[in-house]
Amino acid sequence: MIPRRELPDIGEYVVATVREIYDYGAYVTLDEYGDRKAFLPWSEIATKWVKNIRDVIREGEKIVVKVIRVDRAKKEVDVSLKKVADADRRKKMMWWKRYVKAAKIVELVAESIGKSREDAYREVIWRLEDAYGDPLYALEEAVSTGGEALAKAGVPEEWINPLLTEVKRHIKIKEVSVRARLTVQSRHPDGVERVRRVLEAVANTLKAKGARFKLYTAGAPRYILEIYSQDYKTAETLLEEALKKAEEASKASDIVFKGEREKT
Repeated sequence: MIPRRELPDIGEYVVATVREIYDYGAYVTLDEYGDRKAFLPWSEIATKWVKNIRDVIREGEKIVVKVIRVDRAKKEVDVSLKKVADADRRKKMMWWKRYVKAAKIVELVAESIGKSREDAYREVIWRLEDAYGDPLYALEEAVSTGGEALAKAGVPEEWINPLLTEVKRHIKIKEVSVRARLTVQSRHPDGVERVRRVLEAVANTLKAKGARFKLYTAGAPRYILEIYSQDYKTAETLLEEALKKAEEASKASDIVFKGEREKT
């Protein structure tokens, strides 16, 4: 990984690799900063007293540490392990794994189009990081929406199609679904036609949004509506719009309608 800055800031959480362990502390290298060496004092390893530092960390282990001192003149960094909460550790490690995956994908594309590793970071990775915070999120968006997600971040056009091709080999977007039970009932002589109009209104609303869905009978007057999306927020919004349209169409056709969101 090519670092954007020479040294981290005080208070920053960084991913580190444990290199050497002594009675007085340990030396780690900061993965995000070109494997720069940092010191982890014995007093900053655990919140409670430990007899042996190796009971907490071991050589070669990747950990998340918090920067507690930076001497920019001497280029020395001290870090703490005990000042990292579990939630912060998980969040940082997840971000790091995603960042590394995105960087590897972009580096593969750089090689295929005759670009350097430095070009990959300067022209793509850092621009995606600045625009989205998480470069992999930007690549996931590109899988869903196309090159626009990359172009918006300022990625040069020569990268976009090769990136889209490579990204689709490595990223499979997980799909989520929401489900609702619909009751659509009419006592009018032409009730079947009225019910059909309501169901068509639901289907047409979702088709207009480009949504993937299933609408099928569970035995009249009950129907099941399933909506699929890449995230629950979008799926829930689509479901809300579909149910609203069904209510409007039911009132217009003077029939009974009830929509119930199923819990998952």
